[in-house]
Amino acid sequence: MAKMDVQDGAKEYKTGGWSAHYVLIICTLLYAINYMDRQVFSVILQPMKIELGLTDAECGLASTVLILGMALFSFPIAHMIDRWSRRKSIGIMAMLWSAFTFVTGLAANFVGVLVPRAFVGLGEAGFVPGGTAMISASYSKEKRGRALGIFHIAIPLGAAAGVMLGGIISAKFGWRTPFYYFAIPGVLLGVLAFFMKDYKTAVDAGASTGVKGFFVAMGSVLKLPTIKWFYPALGLAVFMSMSVLIWLPSLIMRVMNVSEAQAGMLVGGIGLTAIIGAPLGGLLSDFWRKRNPRGRMYVPAVAYLISAVLIVIVILTKFSPVGIALAVLYGICASMAVPAFATVSQDIVPVAHKGLSMGLVVFAQYLFGGAWGPWIIGWLSDLLGGGAEGLSIAVMLSAIAGLLGGIFFLIAARTYPADAEKVRQETILAES
Repeated sequence: MAKMDVQDGAKEYKTGGWSAHYVLIICTLLYAINYMDRQVFSVILQPMKIELGLTDAECGLASTVLILGMALFSFPIAHMIDRWSRRKSIGIMAMLWSAFTFVTGLAANFVGVLVPRAFVGLGEAGFVPGGTAMISASYSKEKRGRALGIFHIAIPLGAAAGVMLGGIISAKFGWRTPFYYFAIPGVLLGVLAFFMKDYKTAVDAGASTGVKGFFVAMGSVLKLPTIKWFYPALGLAVFMSMSVLIWLPSLIMRVMNVSEAQAGMLVGGIGLTAIIGAPLGGLLSDFWRKRNPRGRMYVPAVAYLISAVLIVIVILTKFSPVGIALAVLYGICASMAVPAFATVSQDIVPVAHKGLSMGLVVFAQYLFGGAWGPWIIGWLSDLLGGGAEGLSIAVMLSAIAGLLGGIFFLIAARTYPADAEKVRQETILAES
């Protein structure tokens, strides 16, 4: 791996302090809004399906298109971010995805839902790589896991807010209204993102620019031995987690015969209790790494293996009190995995490719599995007769992918320490 060029007189980028906390706060709030805008779709699926006359497969495809937009554009946009400005990119993308969130509420047919959801995915495509790169650079390697753990609190927090607030607003004012409301905070936070402290754009010594430079940079990441199992593991694990995330509210409505507001409150409550999973996963990844060089990779492996078993039991109990308690445990385990594998993506690459590395993670987790989960589960549900029983069986089948993902993470752990050691001495410079 080529070393980064260090210009004479350049100052090292200082970690910690208020500027780092500001980056963490803005990025975490934007990530929460990101998930609110995604997850509100799951709680309005049932009333939207009825009004627009859609099938389960079409509803699932609308979510798949959003995720595909994220997957396909994540790594080229992430490479652009590495070459330009992370804070400016984050601000612009927040405004873009918020605008198309608003447009989703105007849909009059299936195409009217499909197209804006694709553009929401496009707007969100570079946010996670840019935010992850900025946060990981703002904190020392010893504290990187816990900082990204706080960042990923936004996933259960935003998802819970999306289904709870979205369900309440939808039940009172109609399924379109939540999209109008949820577009506002993304624009405001997008403006605040322009004031974050960024680090100096880095390049590999002798690296090419333009399209050729993009493929050279991508090749330098993809040739890492850890990647061979890490990316397939992500795709399989996220196939399960996205399927559950998108279809759980609708499944609860069908099994328990409740409204979107009630289902949203239940799923949101599960999500809020699962909020401890992300910081716990970040802390555990730091702790386990000190004891074992493979420890940071073991966290998602164990988390997804347990999660796969739990979601099957939850559905078999038909959301009994015991099942709800186990659903909370599922949420905690699934949340624990995310900051750990995000940190891994930053540990094994040089500064010049931090954004690209996380962009490729987004691409892998969605295109290799997560993007197809909502649509495939919807298609299986239709094939199995739909209703509560068909959807229950379909969601349980997604656990097979979660089990395989956990096993693949264990295999990827074998080469992770050696790849991380190659870039351990790299220096991050301050922005001019």
